[in-house]
Amino acid sequence: MKRALLSVSDKTGLVELAQSLHELDYQLVSTGGTLKVLAAANLPVTPIDEITGFPEMLDGRVKTLHPNVHGGLLARRDLPEHMATIKEHGIEPIDVVVVNLYPFKETIAKPDVTFAQAIEQIDIGGPSMLRSAAKNHAAVLPIVDPADYPQAIELLKNDGLTPAVRRQFAAKVFQHTAAYDSLIANYLTTETYPENLTLSFTKYDALRYGENAHQSATAYVSDQPENYSILAAEVLHGKKLSYNNLRDADAALRVIADFNNKPTVVTLKHMNPAGIGQADTLFEAWDKAFKADDISIFGGVVVLNREVDLETAQAMHKIFLEIIIAPSYTEEAFTELAKKKNLRLLQLPINQPIAAKQDVVSVLGGILVQDRDLVTEDLADFKVVSEAQPTKVQLEALVFAQKAVKHVKSNAIIVAANGQTLGVGAGQPNRIDSVKIAIDHAQVKPAFGEAVLASDAFFPMNDSVEYAATHGITAIVEPGGSIKDQDSIDKANELGIALVFSNNRHFKH
Repeated sequence: MKRALLSVSDKTGLVELAQSLHELDYQLVSTGGTLKVLAAANLPVTPIDEITGFPEMLDGRVKTLHPNVHGGLLARRDLPEHMATIKEHGIEPIDVVVVNLYPFKETIAKPDVTFAQAIEQIDIGGPSMLRSAAKNHAAVLPIVDPADYPQAIELLKNDGLTPAVRRQFAAKVFQHTAAYDSLIANYLTTETYPENLTLSFTKYDALRYGENAHQSATAYVSDQPENYSILAAEVLHGKKLSYNNLRDADAALRVIADFNNKPTVVTLKHMNPAGIGQADTLFEAWDKAFKADDISIFGGVVVLNREVDLETAQAMHKIFLEIIIAPSYTEEAFTELAKKKNLRLLQLPINQPIAAKQDVVSVLGGILVQDRDLVTEDLADFKVVSEAQPTKVQLEALVFAQKAVKHVKSNAIIVAANGQTLGVGAGQPNRIDSVKIAIDHAQVKPAFGEAVLASDAFFPMNDSVEYAATHGITAIVEPGGSIKDQDSIDKANELGIALVFSNNRHFKH
């Protein structure tokens, strides 16, 4: 008689699957809670201890780790010596294994979980059975995902288990157990950079294409939740998010995380902020962000850190936008924005700090891992190195600009005044060109008379200071640290502007 071993943590679809297996003349063998569920459904089921000859012991830690189980899973049906061996020892083959694992991920996600509680949710027998079945998938069907139950039954009914199909089921097992072990390894690891880095992600969605139409792409979400994750946002309205949408939205969320002290709006295009506005009301913040660059915002992403009201919604409705992200929307605001059927409206909490974890980027043949740049700009870290002293207004603008510049691609320059970016110089091969671009954009803005400038890295020579000072900039903040810092200080003194060193470099490649 064919045998199916069932031992699951997630009972979804269990009874229906077992009923179908029973109708296909499989003997059902089970353990613990799974056994109770099947028995309660009046299905004939054999306890695992009748197979092993041993009771479950050590609070359930040992129940399936036995030759009568693994011999039945691993014996090759095509090798007479294997079949003779298990027959000699009274071991019967097992043909189907249905196992999913203890809920380790869900356990460690609980805020009050103890280390001891987490350890008890490390499954040992389950992965062992799955791996044995998957190794011998030519004869044993391993099923790990309740979503696959209907397909598995259809395949068993219609003799559809081709070698290729069996291999797919086996691959899914090893993907599942690898992710499970990775999650445990990361939970236990205390090293910042372990010898073997394990990462675990689950498929979020297949994307239409990648950066370009000829590139395929899929999004995967981390098995450990993250604040500000675009993949955790609730999509309230609009089309599916594309690869580029997701990248841009992620960049915009990273920007706004630094500006939670007041109502703030960030507009972003192609991974760089187009405008940042901060004010006492959300509409005023929107107005500043829009006017910071009313051209680049076209087809861009907007993130707001307060509930969207009708006035702000009406203003945004006039413009072609791809995505709007906010913590919430008033009913009237949502109705107004939802008139555009393709506009993506997303809801996501925007009030917690970004976690101090690591970021991963790919290079050919490997990855690079580094701490996130979560340095918070603080006046206490600033050092005035010029004879001219910045005013209180200038200092506030310098802090604002320095927060913004770390989110701009290097070489990065921000020109800003009174809670508003006025010009952005991004990604140029040399710093003076970024300075010229940022100032050129800023000079047409009404607030330029009080403009300050921030640089993500030091000035290698004094030409940037000279250009800024002779084109209307009143104060500059830069990290300092160049062997030619004194040249920049001397030029600032010569031209009578304030120069401040932040002591924090913010390269963004």
